[in-house]
Amino acid sequence: MSLPVPSSDALAASHALQNLIAAEIGSNAGAISFARYMELALYTPGLGYYSGGSAKLGKDGDFTTAPELSPLFGAALARVAAAIIAQSAPNLLEFGAGTGKLAFDILSELRAAGVRVDNYYIVELSGELRGRQQQTLRDFPQVVWLDALPAAFDGVVFGNEVLDAMPVDLVIKHPDGWQELKVTLADGRFQYLEAPAGPALLAQIARQIPDHEHLPDGYVTELHGVACGFMATLARMLAQGTANAAFLVDYGFPAREYYFDQRVTGTLMCHYRHHAHPDPFYYPGLQDITAHVDFTAMALVAQDAGIEVLGYLNQAGFLLGAGIGELLLRTDPADAVAYLPQARALQKLVSPAEMGELFKVLAVGKGVELPEAIVRQDRTHRL
Repeated sequence: MSLPVPSSDALAASHALQNLIAAEIGSNAGAISFARYMELALYTPGLGYYSGGSAKLGKDGDFTTAPELSPLFGAALARVAAAIIAQSAPNLLEFGAGTGKLAFDILSELRAAGVRVDNYYIVELSGELRGRQQQTLRDFPQVVWLDALPAAFDGVVFGNEVLDAMPVDLVIKHPDGWQELKVTLADGRFQYLEAPAGPALLAQIARQIPDHEHLPDGYVTELHGVACGFMATLARMLAQGTANAAFLVDYGFPAREYYFDQRVTGTLMCHYRHHAHPDPFYYPGLQDITAHVDFTAMALVAQDAGIEVLGYLNQAGFLLGAGIGELLLRTDPADAVAYLPQARALQKLVSPAEMGELFKVLAVGKGVELPEAIVRQDRTHRL
């Protein structure tokens, strides 16, 4: 692969992480699950991708998220938040707040609209990102950082590109059944090692993958046990509340589109300095590793925990229903210098060829109703 060469400090950090992963492989009979490898690569304190000190977002990072593209994204989410707050409580909670840009845009829009916010909670695993958030949000005293979820919650929850960064297990279909793809070390390099899938993975396959027995031999895909566990925890918190809604924005598919018989290599993807590639073993700790979200699995977990699926729609329908077009027109189109960059960003957010169709929004909660303009875009029947 032709990728940018890391700095000497970055290489040293990656080598330290590789040694740590190799030691864990050695102490576990020569192999670990891919989910464990991904967890170590992303979240090892001080060395993992999300726990180290390198920039992750924007032009100097590895990828760009919707809040980094335009403040219109956060302003649109703020409109939806205001509608839920009117039915619930003036509390917001965000998972994985990145640079703090989304929180800043939501809080700025709500402040300008005169909507009271008592608390804006942030759950952030990355110490480096938490520090950036504290600088970005220093003018908003309502912001509080949490290390754990409250037992119950009323208000609005946002998670933008959170589920895709959760560790996944990998499995491969063979004529005699499913095998797990584990990670081993051979000739000084991390490699896949096939092993029989255990009862827990086989149960996930049976529940998660429609018509799994008819997929072609050699078919590789992901299982989302960690994300399902996260959804169960989130749903239990919401179930203990009275009125709330959580909005999870990410790239992914419903199950029957996710496990398409021609998607034979799965959806696992890595991001390094705005280059996308499929090798998760390239310089662990220096690149993001993600998988698309199985939104059907997430919705089923939410329902099992006793909360409702309020809506499922593509990002374009959600943002347009939230009034992002009206928000753009607050900038005078005659002012080309101000208007055109925002118009281009909006096009990227809603175009089916960009983020508008690939990114979806799953809304779950209880005791509230979504705005009618969003309900009209609903695709829950496709889950």
